[in-house]
Amino acid sequence: MRYVFGSFELDTQRAELRCEDIDVAIEPKAYSLLCLLADNHDRMVTKDEIVEKIWDGRAVSDSVVSTGIKGVRRALGDDGDRQLFVKTIRGRGFRFIAPVKLISDQISANPLNQLQQDTERPEQGTKPSIAILPFKLVGFSEKYGAIADAIPVELISSLSRLRWLTVVARGSTFRFRGPETDLSDVRSLLGATYCLSGIVEIFGPSLTISVELSDAKTQAVVWCERFQSKIDSIHEIRAQIVDNTIAAMELRIPLHEAGKARLMAPESLDAWGVYHLGLQYMYRFNKTDNDIAAGHFQRATELDPHFSRAYAARSFTSFQKAFLKNSNDVELDKKEARKFAEKSLELDPLDPFGNFTFGRSFWLEGEPDGALNWLDRAIDLSPNFAQGYYARSWTDIMGGRGKEALSKVAKSIDLSPVDPFLYAMQSVRGMAFVLDGDYENGAIWADKGARAPGAHFLIGVIAAATHQMNGDNQMVKYWVDNVRSRRSDASLDHFFTAFPFQKDKNRGMWSDALVECGF
Repeated sequence: MRYVFGSFELDTQRAELRCEDIDVAIEPKAYSLLCLLADNHDRMVTKDEIVEKIWDGRAVSDSVVSTGIKGVRRALGDDGDRQLFVKTIRGRGFRFIAPVKLISDQISANPLNQLQQDTERPEQGTKPSIAILPFKLVGFSEKYGAIADAIPVELISSLSRLRWLTVVARGSTFRFRGPETDLSDVRSLLGATYCLSGIVEIFGPSLTISVELSDAKTQAVVWCERFQSKIDSIHEIRAQIVDNTIAAMELRIPLHEAGKARLMAPESLDAWGVYHLGLQYMYRFNKTDNDIAAGHFQRATELDPHFSRAYAARSFTSFQKAFLKNSNDVELDKKEARKFAEKSLELDPLDPFGNFTFGRSFWLEGEPDGALNWLDRAIDLSPNFAQGYYARSWTDIMGGRGKEALSKVAKSIDLSPVDPFLYAMQSVRGMAFVLDGDYENGAIWADKGARAPGAHFLIGVIAAATHQMNGDNQMVKYWVDNVRSRRSDASLDHFFTAFPFQKDKNRGMWSDALVECGF
């Protein structure tokens, strides 16, 4: 490892300190102390830690430590008055305050060779990894300045719950503290596929926090968001940032991985690449694309029989075929939706996506309440799993629990406002309003869902029924015609097979509205 600061370069591999390529004389203990301080430049190093690591915990006086610090400063041309490199935190310890850049010894000496290696050997075979850097603080607040570190720490802890994503530990990522961070260094040193950085701006009572996700290889921005608040609402905005960022990772990283896989020759893809290629088709909700997605997921499980998420995705596509009756053997699709979800949980019982697909398989058996424990488990495993809240709200709708459904679907939309399931989330919100007796808002939200990109014909059926209950005959005709143009066989049986409502007045209300629509 090499640390560059000012005109100096500290090479721990060769045990050398150089200034403009000229060796600098430094005493052994002072060299070890310099390595310790440079390696922990993101924080203060206490005197106790220095004694423990440099003098192996032996009893040494403060003057011995001070002599070591003077040796470091002497080698760097610093002194106790200027403190350009090492700052004394009186009575507590020392901190290396000069901006430090980390350089990996693994980087090829020939940049052209390194570029060729990156081009010829695509990063395959492992799940993506992310490095979350300390946020940069602009402005000053003695009381709230720690937020620039607190949010990344919270994100590291929360993102670590995502089973498909490797999160680099804080001890490594927080070394990249400084005015400018080269993402290529983060990638080469930490092996990170993605990098999450941010800026905290505090000016008087105003707080603005910007968050940015970048591809560490291409340095392209994958996602960014800006949050604004008053400083006294700092805890609320902190929770909002963590929730929204984790939900964005669930969506943006898989889609970006899918985009990269699409650029590669299919025969060169490994299980991870094939899986993400399938995701490009899975959310289009039509027979042709769903079959293509199913083929990719099957190939992924053949390449890697222990790939739990690929089995969950196979359950997803089987569910979709049975749900929309897009095959000649719906009973087989139902069995496979359950079988593949079970296999996913067998391989990884803590994956929220596997729990989600297993829970939804109960819908196909006409037992929506059987899904409750599994969908709740998916949310417990990943509290920012938007699709888990969405599926749970659907289950509440079928159980006649309007207020509970409203709460959960609002959470799913807040977490993932551009989700592939957004049309369905909006439609569920409409149905929840209807259950709560608010037909006007029910029609508004069902209409939004049916008009959204990707909405399948059953969402149009819901829009027709809600407008029927709201007494808008013109819109009823519009949506009935729309549904008939897409699926002439749409029927009452179709609707209740997909959505197994409990046999109560709630089901009767939807049945009456659908019959009046002509279904």
